[in-house]
Amino acid sequence: MLCKRYCPSKIFHHSLKHFRLPSELRGPWLCWSTLTLSTAFYMVSRHSQELPAILDDAALSVSDRRAHLNALKMNCYALIRLLESFETITSQTSLMDLDLGGKGKKARAKAAHGFDWEEERQPILQLLTQLLQLDIRHLWNHSVIEEEFVSLVTGCCYRLLENPTISHQKNRPTREAITRLLGVSLTRYNHMLSATVKIIQMLQHFEHLASVLVAAVSLWATEYGMKSIVGEIVREIGQKCPQELNRDSSGAKGFAAFLTELAERVPAILMSSMCILLDHLDGESYMMRNAVLAAMAEMVLQVLNGDQLEEAARDTRDQFLDTLQAHCHDVNSFVRSRVLQLFTRIVQQKALPLTRFQAVVTLAVGRLADKSVLVCKNAIQLLASFLANNPFSCKLSDTDLAGPLQKETQKLQEMRAKRQSAAASAVLDPEEEWEAMLPELKFTLQQLLKLPQEEEIPKEIATPETTEEVKGRIRQLLAKASYKQAIILTQEAIGHFQESAPFSHVDPEESEETRFLNLLGAIFKGPAVSTQEKNPQGSEENMGTGQTDGKDKPSVSEAERSREKDELAKQELLVQYLQDAYSFSLKITEAISIISKMMYENTTTVVQEVIEFFVMAFQFEVPQALFGVRRMLPLIWSKEPGVREAVLNAYRQLYLSPKGDSARAKAQALIQNLSLLLVDASVGTIQCLEEIICEFVQKDELKPAVTQLLWERATEKVPCSHLERCSSVMLLGMLARGKPEIVGSNLDTLVNIGLDEKFPQDYRLAQQVCHAIANISDRRKPSVDKCHPPFRLPQEHRLFERLQEVVTKGFVHPDPLWIPFKEVAVTLIYQLAEGPELICAHILQGCAKQALAKLEEQSTPQEALKETPVLSTFLLMNLLSLAGDVALQQLIHLEQAVSGELGRRRVLREEQEHKTKEPKEKIVNTETTMEEEMGLVGATADDTEAELIRSICEMELLDGKQTLAAFVPLLLKVCNNPGVYSNSELCAAASLTLGKFCMISATFCDSQLRLLFTMLEKSSLPILRSNIMIVTGDLAIRFPNLVDPWTPHLYARLRDPAQQVRKTAGLVMTHLILKDMVKVKGQVSEMAVLLIDPVPQIAALAKNFFNELSHKGNAIYNLLPDIISRLSDSEGGVEEEPFHTIMKQLLSYITKDKQTESLVEKLCQRFRTARTERQHRDLAYCVSQLPLTERGLRKMLDNFDCFGDKLSDESIFSAFLSVVSKLRRGAKPEGKAIIDEFEQKLRACHTRGLDAIEELEIGQGLSQKTPAAKKQSAVSRHQHLASAASDNDFITPEPRRSARRHPNTQQRAMKKKPRIVFSSDESSEEELSAEMTEDETPKKTTPIRRASARRHRS
Repeated sequence: MLCKRYCPSKIFHHSLKHFRLPSELRGPWLCWSTLTLSTAFYMVSRHSQELPAILDDAALSVSDRRAHLNALKMNCYALIRLLESFETITSQTSLMDLDLGGKGKKARAKAAHGFDWEEERQPILQLLTQLLQLDIRHLWNHSVIEEEFVSLVTGCCYRLLENPTISHQKNRPTREAITRLLGVSLTRYNHMLSATVKIIQMLQHFEHLASVLVAAVSLWATEYGMKSIVGEIVREIGQKCPQELNRDSSGAKGFAAFLTELAERVPAILMSSMCILLDHLDGESYMMRNAVLAAMAEMVLQVLNGDQLEEAARDTRDQFLDTLQAHCHDVNSFVRSRVLQLFTRIVQQKALPLTRFQAVVTLAVGRLADKSVLVCKNAIQLLASFLANNPFSCKLSDTDLAGPLQKETQKLQEMRAKRQSAAASAVLDPEEEWEAMLPELKFTLQQLLKLPQEEEIPKEIATPETTEEVKGRIRQLLAKASYKQAIILTQEAIGHFQESAPFSHVDPEESEETRFLNLLGAIFKGPAVSTQEKNPQGSEENMGTGQTDGKDKPSVSEAERSREKDELAKQELLVQYLQDAYSFSLKITEAISIISKMMYENTTTVVQEVIEFFVMAFQFEVPQALFGVRRMLPLIWSKEPGVREAVLNAYRQLYLSPKGDSARAKAQALIQNLSLLLVDASVGTIQCLEEIICEFVQKDELKPAVTQLLWERATEKVPCSHLERCSSVMLLGMLARGKPEIVGSNLDTLVNIGLDEKFPQDYRLAQQVCHAIANISDRRKPSVDKCHPPFRLPQEHRLFERLQEVVTKGFVHPDPLWIPFKEVAVTLIYQLAEGPELICAHILQGCAKQALAKLEEQSTPQEALKETPVLSTFLLMNLLSLAGDVALQQLIHLEQAVSGELGRRRVLREEQEHKTKEPKEKIVNTETTMEEEMGLVGATADDTEAELIRSICEMELLDGKQTLAAFVPLLLKVCNNPGVYSNSELCAAASLTLGKFCMISATFCDSQLRLLFTMLEKSSLPILRSNIMIVTGDLAIRFPNLVDPWTPHLYARLRDPAQQVRKTAGLVMTHLILKDMVKVKGQVSEMAVLLIDPVPQIAALAKNFFNELSHKGNAIYNLLPDIISRLSDSEGGVEEEPFHTIMKQLLSYITKDKQTESLVEKLCQRFRTARTERQHRDLAYCVSQLPLTERGLRKMLDNFDCFGDKLSDESIFSAFLSVVSKLRRGAKPEGKAIIDEFEQKLRACHTRGLDAIEELEIGQGLSQKTPAAKKQSAVSRHQHLASAASDNDFITPEPRRSARRHPNTQQRAMKKKPRIVFSSDESSEEELSAEMTEDETPKKTTPIRRASARRHRS
């Protein structure tokens, strides 16, 4: 009956009779499969409800038990198989829905099955859980459940877990139901072994299950008490072969994710099994190493944290931290990066012991030099965490900490010395001293007693000595730990004083050792008695009524001694704290110097981390942090939005949120902080800061209180120093960049501040006032589209009157600040004044009249002596400098302001004419219409205006009728007579003025170039050479065709002995080359030499140049052959080690495979034309530095005969072996054969020479022999010619081709060994002599085409 009742064969009859669906499910669940599933669910549910009563029935027969068991098995089987079938169909449907995508997936699934299967899984799993929670084992024989039944129930759980969507949030109830079902199986049905195996298998094959299984295992370990399953799983993972895990990346990834998350959830349970996983730290899988290290870190954070740890826990923590520190040097960069991240978490949660601070900080500083960008980034983050969570101080200035440390250390030394002296003077208890020395004394006595008795003991006692004197000597020897001498002296005293106590008392029953020890003890303890005898008063006090006082004294001394001990311990802790803080600040200072160099890395994230680090360091008042804050200023011009925004956020955080109780106090702190940045700031720094402040002003982030306080300080309404006043004016000028009305509305006030009538004039303040006023107008060239004229002030404005007067009056006074002021003043006049040339002409005339007046004053008394009148050097220097500034500003005024205004007026005129035309007059011919459409009409008009400006510069500005022309003879006289006018400042000013005059006219420039380059070559003044280098750079941009023949002399300055000149030459050549204003010739090798310059700034400049040049197509690739040739030359090259440094940097820019292959071929062929062994070694080194691929290796094999005969040299052989080792690292199995072949050839040539190659090939049975060095095949020659012809920029000498055409010439060449000259070497060494005679003046070469029609050819 039971079988019929629960048997599925009667399932429909029974279900239709008794089972009724819920009303809301009757409609959808009409299909066969749905009805079957619901009926199976009902059968199991009903059976599970009846089972408790059945199981409690003690009178249940065997047949009924078996019937219930069969019904249970069949119903469960039917339900579970249906569940798995629905899950399979649903998974397939979901995969199909991935292609369809979009909305309506849930509706499509419901339409396919008649219901939402994801919502129906959970009730089935809960039903199975309830069933297993019953004591159903009594249905089986001997109450042992079959393993197949348990596997049936749990198997559906694992099948459900294989669904990739099981980890989604919407399936959380299903996951929890699966977890609880498996938990019941573990606790009640001995499912642990099967679960462990299944979990390991699923982790290997399903990546999405790591977090799901971690949640399940942690729940089993905590709520179900199955902690042992954690150990079983970890044991299985620990027994996995590390080599297999390295090959099976998906399995390693699953295990690593599982261990990492498990350690986060149950670190205490996992810690007992950590020893099993330690083998994976030595394995090849970096993911497993990361997982084990992350688990250790979690245990340190959650379990082994705090000061109250037991000794064993502390040792475990130290071992984990030691392991983490060791893996900071792991071979894999991902592991190093992960360890730094873990230490960052440990530091942030204050779980790192103070004793390890210094060690971990040192590790982090060391990782700043890591090759991996990711490691460097995490090292910076770790150091920032150390700063933010340091236990020492909010101020980490090593200079501030050094003083207290020295003071407290000295105090500690004094306390120790005082305590030692007190301890020495204190009377120690003889009994305690005797007990302390007894073990060593006994050992010494035993050794002496073992000596032969025949040895004579030297006499130590003099005849007149008494017993007391000998006892005193023995006592002193014992106190000094001279035990051997004390024993010998005691032995002699026994024989000498046989009748005197204590030496006469001898107990025959005692052993000799005991007798000696008792005697020595009695002698040593004797002073206590003698002390009492010597101090009878104290003895009486102790014996009399004063016994109470005598007992109190030791207690007082004991309390005082304890207090002194506590103070000493506190002082030691204080000194240790200060020492740790000082050491920490030194390490942070060291890190700052390294991190600051990383501020201009190519990786945006690293730059952002560097900026954040310096912000934090500045907040902790690390002195060197200000250097980093200033150094990040140029990054405001970065093209990366993330970097620019990081700089703005840094300055916003540092300066826009100052501390203060009121708005005025905050404004005062903000101004004070910004003023500190302006101290000793360069022009570039000021411009960067101006851009940042302009950004803040435009976004209204600066409060009005800041502007108000700046005006109060500038007008001296608030007491402030002179420097503070200047900085306030500078900041007002920066604010005016963002809002010109800040200065424009107070123009008269600024004129009164800096250009008042007092004497002597404050030129520094006046200069800053001019800068601030200049910001009220747009400095850029006026746009032709603007309808309104540019902002200009009338000539009669008080500003220009004061400027003219201040410049003219200051001309005759030798103030060094007058020259920079008058330059700014002239610039301001041309920028803001109507008719600025008239104002500056008046200034020039006024200064010239004063100079003539001074000359006449000196000439009157000298006429009698018939001597030439002499003008003061500073007056001549001021006059020439003023003339140069006016000339340059007049040129800029014409080319920008006047030209722009002409264009603007033309556009307005054309618009007006266009409006006044009648519609009928708009009909024009076809040619004119095409010109307008192509924009030729506007271009022609632009050229006409430009030609007008050019003609004015060429014909009028330096004409004899103009004011500037009057200064030309004086200027040339000073420049042509450096012996007469030898003052360095005068020569520098004259050279700059000559360059400014040359900028005006091409004719004048052409006539004076020889003079300029003569001064550049021959002058002994570095400042003069530096100035002329700047001048010639500007001339190369304005008149490139004129300067082009002199280009070799510009390159020559890159090897100038003066540091200042080299730096200037590097800057100038960088701009000229990157802007394509000079031809990039072979002399660019001089820029490469700067890479090893002893001055770090110059080396950084050269590195930046090549970084930028590498972005210009194949520029470096095309230049490399000439650079290698020049640098390895014995006459004009560099030494071998510097050559390696340079080429390592340059070859790092070769990243394309085609470039590498072509370069390998060219370098191999150059072995034939190289003349010295040094060149052979250099070429081999260059080949070894290239990022070779398999195709590059084939190129080397094709050209093996070019360098095979050079392999006898050990350094060349080592270089090629390094190529082999690099290729092996990432070689594929099919590529290893060619690598082995190449290595065999290398070793054969190294040991036996090139002739061994043919023997090697014959021995290997090769079908195609590599040609020998002297028997190159026609095919290889053809390939060589084709590759050379395909690359016009690589012109390499080809001796074989010349040998076929001119064999005799080749023989003569081999005898004479001529120097190899490349096509790019267009200048000879003789051109660098700079004799500068008329015959040697460079002639014009092919004109350089200009990019714009507005620029004019010479």
